[in-house]
Amino acid sequence: MAILIDDARWPAHGRLWAHLVSDDNLDELHRFARAHQIPRRAFDLDHYDVPEESVERLISGGAEHVSGHELVRRLIASGLRVTARERRGH
Repeated sequence: MAILIDDARWPAHGRLWAHLVSDDNLDELHRFARAHQIPRRAFDLDHYDVPEESVERLISGGAEHVSGHELVRRLIASGLRVTARERRGH
């Protein structure tokens, strides 16, 4: 079980954002987020969006830094990935 974080590359609201996921289960992800003061509103079905300035703190707190490709690969392998189609409700 691991909590994974990628590089902050996704622009929104005037800043860059990274993704925080679990490669095992959402309970683990929510516990980690709660322990590191990431608000529940940052959760987006299978990941948390976290601002660039939080990335180093989360890595220091135990998140494994991986590439965006690796993060998605491991999220899919975990069975937790929510596809674009599922996000649209189809």
